[in-house]
Amino acid sequence: MEFGFTTAAYVVAAVLFILSLGGLSGQESAKRAVWYGIVSMGLAVVATLIGPGSGLWLLSLLLIAGGGAIGYQLATRVQMTQMPELVAAMHSLVGLAAVFVGLNAHIELGNVLAMSAEARHHLDGFAALLAHKSSVEINILRVELFLGIFIGAVTFTGSVVAYGKLAGKLTSAATKLPGGHMLNAAAAAISVLTLIWYFNSGGFLPLFIMTLAALFIGYHLIMGIGGADMPVVVSMLNSYSGWAAAAIGFSLGNDLLIVVGALVGSSGAILSYIMCKAMNRSFVSVILGGFGGTSGPQMEVEGEQVAIEADGVAAALEEADSVIIIPGYGMAVAQAQQNVAELTRRLRAKGKNVRFAIHPVAGRLPGHMNVLLAEAKVPYDIVMEMDEINEDFPETDVAIVIGSNDIVNPAAQEDPNSPIAGMPVLECWKAKQVFVSKRGQGTGYSGIENPLFFKDNTRMFYGDAKASLDTLLTMIQ
Repeated sequence: MEFGFTTAAYVVAAVLFILSLGGLSGQESAKRAVWYGIVSMGLAVVATLIGPGSGLWLLSLLLIAGGGAIGYQLATRVQMTQMPELVAAMHSLVGLAAVFVGLNAHIELGNVLAMSAEARHHLDGFAALLAHKSSVEINILRVELFLGIFIGAVTFTGSVVAYGKLAGKLTSAATKLPGGHMLNAAAAAISVLTLIWYFNSGGFLPLFIMTLAALFIGYHLIMGIGGADMPVVVSMLNSYSGWAAAAIGFSLGNDLLIVVGALVGSSGAILSYIMCKAMNRSFVSVILGGFGGTSGPQMEVEGEQVAIEADGVAAALEEADSVIIIPGYGMAVAQAQQNVAELTRRLRAKGKNVRFAIHPVAGRLPGHMNVLLAEAKVPYDIVMEMDEINEDFPETDVAIVIGSNDIVNPAAQEDPNSPIAGMPVLECWKAKQVFVSKRGQGTGYSGIENPLFFKDNTRMFYGDAKASLDTLLTMIQ
């Protein structure tokens, strides 16, 4: 009876997870999709707690309460600008959990194999599942838990490094130890050899050595990726965490964990592929941590940045018929989305055509800008993706760039030695006038100089984005 209820609950939860994932693809359906996810996760937890092999109720409830309290505190305190590093930190916990579950499964397997055949008949839960496995199934189990630990360890250290880069605690530059990719290759070779060793011996030592090698791979892979590519890294680590969960699901014989892990892994991989296309990166190079550097001296930028005050921007906007706003991470840092939304409302009230151009990797997390604009109640129908709006810039009177750098950088098209060479960008410099809201003359997070700031039709609207827009709004009624 318990097993039947758990199976039925897992089926319902799996369907809800699929509906949740599908709903997150659209802004209007995202709220409903989130609730699908919440309900499905709650159902999965309850079904697991009262299903076969349940026990340790007090410890389980204490851990759930503790995790819930921490999650609540994080959700209420973390700013939107900190969401990318929070997501990276959550991925690290998934990876670490996969490592611990895999090691625990190894220990439990050893205990069961050491028992007599008669003693195995009195086992329950996961131990009973192991006791009924044949020698072939046990070998398959060893491969499954080995892969789960390997992917989990890579995800753990990789996510910790990604968190450090996104939070500014580690350098955003691509850095490698002497030996570069050879070190990664050596660690991967050691992992393959230890898999063969573990498959034949079932001992703990090869598992331990592999775990250390995987931890190093995760660290060195992500350290070798530049800060400009962190959005892709976060998405890829999300995929890794899903595959780690799926592998551990096979080890535990948990169908729901397999389904959810496969959903997360495949969706993260697909998103990473889409983002790689948006950045003109090789999908394989993402997995190998082989991008973020340059192939030669970058093109020198000539000219000077010309500043403009709020009254000049206001006058241009009053005369403009069409305006495209390009938000970036700087808008999130300044928490200027409400000001941007108010500026949009006022300009549209004057009959002007105002739209937003969103690059696939704007901000430091996929969908970062969409969430901020939705939070500020910007109408969905004027928020356009890059492919939908890029060809409209030549007919646009004013383009306003708020805290963006790489996604509007002409060097992607003009400089073959640029770290972002070949990356599709928003061609805002083709607009009649371009205003760039920026704190100062620095190169920003990625460290790449932007020729856009020096073009004849570009004016720099210096200052904190929120304060600058506050001033601008007093001049546009």
